Amino acid sequence: MLEIKGLNAWYGESHILHGVDLEVREGEVVTLLGRNGAGKTTTMKSIMGLVPRREGSIRFRGAETIKMMPNHVAKAGIAICPEERGIFGSLSVTENLMLPPVVAPGGLDIDTIYQLFPNLKERARTAHGTRLSGGEQQMLAIARILRTGAKMLLLDEPTEGLAPVIVQQIGRTIREIKKRGFTVLLVEQNFRFAQTVADRHYVMEHGKVVDMIPNHQLESSMDKLHEYLGV
Repeated sequence: MLEIKGLNAWYGESHILHGVDLEVREGEVVTLLGRNGAGKTTTMKSIMGLVPRREGSIRFRGAETIKMMPNHVAKAGIAICPEERGIFGSLSVTENLMLPPVVAPGGLDIDTIYQLFPNLKERARTAHGTRLSGGEQQMLAIARILRTGAKMLLLDEPTEGLAPVIVQQIGRTIREIKKRGFTVLLVEQNFRFAQTVADRHYVMEHGKVVDMIPNHQLESSMDKLHEYLGV
């Protein structure tokens, strides 16, 4: 579904990505693991066209997107849930959900979204974005892109700073949307959480992919993984 080859990216004069290669097959959940500054978020933003200078190849469903503007990437069927969430504080839960445009058929309707996120249903019309907890804001950020019709979801650190019970709920949601045919590329620091949802894991260092570990080999690769991710 997504194939990246030789991806380089720059912020100004800073060369961040150095020839990233990875692929995500349709229906998979794939994680990007790595220390802070490894290039994981820049990879996500590059896929969406949010990094001004990029070189290499990003192909989505066979079509080259490296030169596309972000709005065209979104219309192609890719949606991002950024680390900062981007919830509109003055809007209600329902208004936040309805704000992004539908780009393709096949998105989830509001009732289905509320089945996945019962916490949001309870606060649908009464709570504004500023009154939601961090966990509720993260649920809303993920829920909001599920109704757009995008079939590939880029989730950037969805569990960071959240209570364990919320992390478990987000894990259940990712597994459920996978069953519904969505494809997910996930940036995650918590590889224990990633292990519960992902099929494969790419490890990044210094703007490069240095390893790919199938999920069933993660336990036997712990020594190597601690070396990659240790401070």
